[in-house]
Amino acid sequence: MYVHSNHIPQPPHSAGLRYQGLRPRIDASQVPSPIQLVEEDRLKWEGRVYMTLPGEYAPASTSDFTAIDQGSASPKFARVTTWKFPSSSRLAHECAIPLAAVFQPFAELDRVEEPVPLVHTEKSGPARCERCRAYINPWCLWVSGGTRWKCNLCGHDTEVSAEYFCSLDANLMRLDYRQRPELMKGTVDFVVPEEYWAINPPQALTMPYHTHEPRKTGSRPPEPMKYIFALDVSYEAVQLGLLRSACACISRILFGGTGANGATLDACFPPECSIAFLTYDSTIHFYDLLVRLDSSILVYAADPVKMLVVSDIEEVFVPLQQGLFVNPIQRRDILESFLEILPTRFENASFREAALGSLLRSCHAALAGYGGQVFVFSGTMPTVGIGQLGGQPNETDLFNTDKERVLYQPRDNVWIEMGQDCAADGIGVHMIMAPIKYMDVGSIGTVATLTGGDLLYHPRYDPLRDEIVLESQLQRLMRRMQGYNCITRIRSSHGINVTKSHYGNFYQTSPTTLEFGVLDADKAISVALEHSGRTLSSRDTVHLQCSVLYTTVSGERRARVCNLALQVADLAGNVFQFADLDTTVCHMAREALASRTKQKMSIVREELTEKCGSLLLGYRKNCAAASRIDQMILPEVFKTLPSYILALAKSKPLKGLHVSSDVRNYHAHRMNSMPIRSLMHYIYPQLMALHDLEDDVALPYDDEFTRIHLPSVMRSSHTFMEANGIYLVDNEETSIFWIGHSVSSQLLLDLFGVDDIMALNPKLVQLPTLETRLSNQVRNILNQRRLRRGRITTLLLARQNLDAAELEFSDMLVEDQNNGNLSYTDYLALVHKQIVNVLKNGGSISGASSMRGGPPW
Repeated sequence: MYVHSNHIPQPPHSAGLRYQGLRPRIDASQVPSPIQLVEEDRLKWEGRVYMTLPGEYAPASTSDFTAIDQGSASPKFARVTTWKFPSSSRLAHECAIPLAAVFQPFAELDRVEEPVPLVHTEKSGPARCERCRAYINPWCLWVSGGTRWKCNLCGHDTEVSAEYFCSLDANLMRLDYRQRPELMKGTVDFVVPEEYWAINPPQALTMPYHTHEPRKTGSRPPEPMKYIFALDVSYEAVQLGLLRSACACISRILFGGTGANGATLDACFPPECSIAFLTYDSTIHFYDLLVRLDSSILVYAADPVKMLVVSDIEEVFVPLQQGLFVNPIQRRDILESFLEILPTRFENASFREAALGSLLRSCHAALAGYGGQVFVFSGTMPTVGIGQLGGQPNETDLFNTDKERVLYQPRDNVWIEMGQDCAADGIGVHMIMAPIKYMDVGSIGTVATLTGGDLLYHPRYDPLRDEIVLESQLQRLMRRMQGYNCITRIRSSHGINVTKSHYGNFYQTSPTTLEFGVLDADKAISVALEHSGRTLSSRDTVHLQCSVLYTTVSGERRARVCNLALQVADLAGNVFQFADLDTTVCHMAREALASRTKQKMSIVREELTEKCGSLLLGYRKNCAAASRIDQMILPEVFKTLPSYILALAKSKPLKGLHVSSDVRNYHAHRMNSMPIRSLMHYIYPQLMALHDLEDDVALPYDDEFTRIHLPSVMRSSHTFMEANGIYLVDNEETSIFWIGHSVSSQLLLDLFGVDDIMALNPKLVQLPTLETRLSNQVRNILNQRRLRRGRITTLLLARQNLDAAELEFSDMLVEDQNNGNLSYTDYLALVHKQIVNVLKNGGSISGASSMRGGPPW
């Protein structure tokens, strides 16, 4: 990667910080490139197999690889900040690498990888330790002739039940261990008996809703998931076209059809599940999908669906005991007609208020005692009913002050209570928001955050532009691996503790217990680790076990168990050599997002820089102490850490420029539960030069025409771009085509079907299908990314110095001086000066010599 002599100038609208003091002369092409490391690792593991036994360095999260489970979980399920765990707390402190693990229990595997084995247990359930309740796994030891097993986490001996007993061979291995996946694989699913069923939460002194039936107590039998689709029918939602788009997308989810992009979609609604529909404005509307002839006979109605209106939005209740939930396959004719007529029924809507809080309480009442998922479509801020919110705070006055933190917290605690109540009842809430003005995502989004749900954000919704993306997102929500009524615990072996600092979208009911209304393949949780005081030996093995008790969509109770084994290092060099950059960045990002509600945003960004500098200083002191003080020394694994920390500080939730609190809160919600790979691509977007594609890349090379060689990406900076080029940048949320003003007409013709840059449609929502090599290559690249993430992104077109989308494009060039922060070269110089200052004068980067007291020089 080199700097073009005729590179484009940095866009004049970019707003960044200037370097204070004497600027060192640093060649931008010589600083460590994050792209180079990513590409080297990708090429290294392309077509290779990773064996999961401890002692091997794992592939980067951004690389495609095939893993073979040898008793320790694949890095797709579990990653740690270092694969050689420091032997003592002192060594960990000296290295300054945060000790953390990130688990993605339902991660999707490659089609050539062996699926997670399903273990059918006896009536007593899976074998578990009597003391710490850890699940049996490949790292347990068998003693007393196979009648007892020693837990690898706590060391306790547990008696083997009669039905699980098997004799041992000469190596003290069970004779049947090859037939027992739980004794060979690091990740398994157990089918569990009644004692593992979800427990109904205890009845509160005051119920949040009215019900004619007594509250269910005790355990609840697992059953197929129930779905509620709740549609906003207030004036703004109808006028925007959100209601019509939602009905069309739901119909294709239930019954298939031709999608918004013209592709044929198969039905993806689980055939054994049931569905209900609610609509709301200033009242709540329920729909009776059955008609009652007498008290003992239920007959399907052939008449239009009846609507029952609940006008009491302060004390909500469900007016139906039967008929609310039906199977869509059995009711296809009625539901197709209902979804087609519904937008017409409310086309003259005049109510501008929306009782969103009351609606959520109604959904909770309908699913209480069962669990399930709720999809809420909302176009306006709730101003009536439960949890009603006032006008927009004056964000300009609060920006960059100590009071800014209130923008990132719910304004009414009732939203927290609703989220906690739904999570405790096993209900996941997805919020699909399409506001035209302030909506207070910080308040209403809390429900989705606490229940493990998703936020989909489409401001100023335009069906022609956004329906394609909305449909793809909804299809992903339905098709991915998921479970509900989830309880998660992470256990560790002797010598280390799992702290109470867990990060993600869930409801933490205790220091060790996390509850999810719904947990899916796109969610990851991060947990901090610490030493318990005991010094570990380099011959020891550290063990982590993440267990998720959940109910499948089809109604089976299971336990997903991920076991991770790590070797121990007593030298700082080994700790750094086996460190994991991606996991470290992910954990630092989660910590920074959690700090937004506690301290000033500028301090959050400064702490990120301090952590980055402290880590690099730890390497300098412990592994390169003999070098000159003023020489820049970076560890091989972490040499691009400053670029990612700078990019993180420039992300929408943390950047220094004024950004709407709704936008900040939405992106914070997304980042807080993103898988590591998605997060790395989000904070450092992938930039690709499309005009320089080689003839053989991005074209199928296998017999099934499914695999392609992806082209290399480039550094995210204008200094590597040319005015006669076409570039594609992608941050997992938005994909932008940037077209230089000097681009050749042939490139435009091959990719867009026009030969004049002024003839391009700036509102393009998808690429035209053209029979040219370039068109096939670019569409294959977009399709490959869609297959990996399971959905498409918003597509924008940015012509140089012509389109507003260039503002967003320039903000994605995170190595430039923009987003209210330094350029990458200046930031690297700043971190280096902090380190040199500490080496010369003593102290620590986070002490008096930090940025907070002024420039470190």
